[in-house]
Amino acid sequence: MDTLQTLLDNNRAWATATERSRPGFFATLAGQQAPRYLWIGCADSRVPANEITGLLPGEMFVHRNVANLVVPSDLNCLSVLQYAVDVLGVEHVIVCGHYGCGGVRAALDNQPHGLIDNWIRPIKDVAYRNRARLQALATDGDRCDRLCELNVVEQVASVVHTTIMQDAWRRGRAVAVHGWIYRIEDGLIHDLEVGVDSLAGVPDAYRVDE
Repeated sequence: MDTLQTLLDNNRAWATATERSRPGFFATLAGQQAPRYLWIGCADSRVPANEITGLLPGEMFVHRNVANLVVPSDLNCLSVLQYAVDVLGVEHVIVCGHYGCGGVRAALDNQPHGLIDNWIRPIKDVAYRNRARLQALATDGDRCDRLCELNVVEQVASVVHTTIMQDAWRRGRAVAVHGWIYRIEDGLIHDLEVGVDSLAGVPDAYRVDE
């Protein structure tokens, strides 16, 4: 209980300091939510979206899960995506992974991990399709980091292939999807340069025409 009380005390100190430095901040925040960004990231506690991007509460809409996956059957993630794009009107959807991701590492080690093995199956699929290039790398760490990048690329594609994004682009919405990766060791984010901002970036096999 003492640990939980510490969190509550920290919250009160933070709220007081924030209101002191930005009078009216919470009243304004309570009035509306108007973020420009949707962040789809890993649930890893070392990758706090707002903090590592220097944004305040209210400036980023966030969805997190193990290994930053965008699975077509995951109604939670898709509901967040649709709300962000269609209701909040975000301008950027950012899929951000991180090097050394435990979910990605689990997909590579061929050991049983319980229920999560079902969740990380899409990462195993990515690893299998890219097995030659992964096996050519020198160490397990190198393979894990490369798969972390490949997983982000795959999840960007998964976002782009949704009817949510395609419908938005068809309506003329100016919204782009990006793939980033974060290195915990130095706190820096890197753009993997796999962004898509229109229907032209959707392969024919995944395009849903009217």
